[in-house]
Amino acid sequence: MYESGEDYLEAILVLKNKNGFVRSVDIAKHLGYSKPSVSRAMGILEKDGFIEFGLGNMIILTEAGELKAKDIYERHQLLTKFLVKITGVSDEQAEQNACRIEHVIDVDIVSGIKKWMKKNS
Repeated sequence: MYESGEDYLEAILVLKNKNGFVRSVDIAKHLGYSKPSVSRAMGILEKDGFIEFGLGNMIILTEAGELKAKDIYERHQLLTKFLVKITGVSDEQAEQNACRIEHVIDVDIVSGIKKWMKKNS
């Protein structure tokens, strides 16, 4: 999956948890993207089987979409906490960097960070 697709799935999960529902306009506002860009991305995510549209065009994560979104979000949170802990940077700076790293980091590195964080929390 491409990086922006992961960002969209993560945003859908975050907004669903926050508001209980997700609309394209909410995603656009959350990510700072244009409505046409979000609409195009939702079409791709729907075609790929990660989302469905419910009543009133509410965006619903499929089972595959939910699993992928939770994995991305977990990596994001883990990396944010890890960066704060080991570097002492602000939460905001750690979050921005975690957002970039979460898309390219290897699974075995994530596993190692999880183990380190458990031992050093």
